[in-house]
Amino acid sequence: MSKQRKQSFLGGAVILAAAVAIVKSIGFFYKIPLNNILNSAGKTYFDAAYQIYNVLLSISTAGLPLALSKLVSEAQARGRENQKRKLFRVAFWLFLGLGVAGTSFMFFGTSIVTGMMNNEGAFHAIRALAPAVFFVCILSCIRGYTQGQGDMKPSAASQVLEAVCKLGIGLPLAWYVINSGLGMEQGAAAAIMGVTIGTALSMLFLASYLLRHRGSGASLDVPDSGGKLVRQILLIGVPITLSNSAMSIITLVDTSIVLGRLQDGLGLTEVAASALRGQYGYAMDMVNLPASFVFPVTMSLIPAAAAALASRDHVGADRIISSAFRVIAILALPCGVGLSVLATPIMRLILPMRQEDALAAGVHLRLLGIACIFICIMTLTNAILQTYGKERLPVFTMITGGIVKIIMNYILVGDPDINIHGAPVSTLCCYMTIVALNLFFVWKYSPQKPRYIRLFAKPILASALMGAAAWAVCGFVGRTLAAGHSAYGANAAAALCGILAGVVVYFVLVIALRIFRAEDLRGMPHGEKIIHLLHLR
Repeated sequence: MSKQRKQSFLGGAVILAAAVAIVKSIGFFYKIPLNNILNSAGKTYFDAAYQIYNVLLSISTAGLPLALSKLVSEAQARGRENQKRKLFRVAFWLFLGLGVAGTSFMFFGTSIVTGMMNNEGAFHAIRALAPAVFFVCILSCIRGYTQGQGDMKPSAASQVLEAVCKLGIGLPLAWYVINSGLGMEQGAAAAIMGVTIGTALSMLFLASYLLRHRGSGASLDVPDSGGKLVRQILLIGVPITLSNSAMSIITLVDTSIVLGRLQDGLGLTEVAASALRGQYGYAMDMVNLPASFVFPVTMSLIPAAAAALASRDHVGADRIISSAFRVIAILALPCGVGLSVLATPIMRLILPMRQEDALAAGVHLRLLGIACIFICIMTLTNAILQTYGKERLPVFTMITGGIVKIIMNYILVGDPDINIHGAPVSTLCCYMTIVALNLFFVWKYSPQKPRYIRLFAKPILASALMGAAAWAVCGFVGRTLAAGHSAYGANAAAALCGILAGVVVYFVLVIALRIFRAEDLRGMPHGEKIIHLLHLR
């Protein structure tokens, strides 16, 4: 059973990670052109709508789908089919109410929210995104139910559908609106309409899937009462929701403080402050890309580990969690180091129409690349603590880190000599604080104490050597091509060569240092072939 759960966990993580890879590839062809279509002020309007959306989404759906997934997984492990079905029915009405409330607040309270954020230009974008809260609430309910049964394919397909709609509808609409002379405020709203339409179509897709795959097998188990099931969902989900929504709320407040300090403390206009905040937003887009690949691991980790714990298989649960730790260490460290050492070349590569903004964003990305490592580890350690029933601890650590971020931003951004450059400093310190606390609590409450030095030593060494190689190759190619090529062409070639060199060097070091273990790959598709090919133990 432990081996089956291990395979289920890794197989599910691979399916969701593959979906994320596809979604992020599609997102690349959405976000990068969009960042070039919108100027830095328009970028801030777009981000403001997303931040409000993320707060409502976190409150409505962050913890409850995971709670539903965990409870469904436990019911399935015990053969309680009627319990599973009733869990879904109860959860559906709960999510429906949250969706209606969230959409209503976002639509009818737009003026209040934009005033509090010191960002009136985001009004139309927020209104355009409001219906998506309702659609995503229903989506999250169905995803939690199917993932709890170990079926990750519907979630993966719906995520791809969302991304395709965002690209195929939002990007052309934004281009048309801006080229029609309607302005950046309307352009940001048009771009975000693709998200709303995508969530609606994904909801219809998952609802259709669920109707076609309804379980009809007879079962003799007597499900718990609806009230008891609601209490169980809330007992597990609310602390997780608090930990996840705490960071979204703090980010929203933090954005308001940054814009406020730039305007009140430094005397900038709203448009000028939005432009500076937009340059920081360009860099944050790159940081969020690697971190999004951690989410599939946590979504697969919680139900798999919960099923093991429900069967009192503590050894199996520890093996699943240890494997997740190793995978994230192997992936997060090189991504963060690579973004940091190639920060400016990467930003200049992806923002050909906004080279001045790219140079400013590159300065931010040097620090935020390192912050990316801590964001990935934070996401994983939050999930580990939640799996072990310590849902309240991530709430405490996230709030602590958020307070650090808000205080540092208020002080640093308001300093004329530092201004917007204080934002990445506060972000890095925020996530370092959270990760330090999380790692301590994971060590304290894990039955088998994790050996952090053993987990991170080799990936840190390999990432440092990779970063040095990428930096050296990028610099050499850039200097070689500087005389005979355009500035953009030389930088693009240098950045791509640096990235390629980093990938090759890191791959060789992962094999040479034997960073991967056989158990990390055994549950993946074709894992045994890879183990044999690489001679892993």
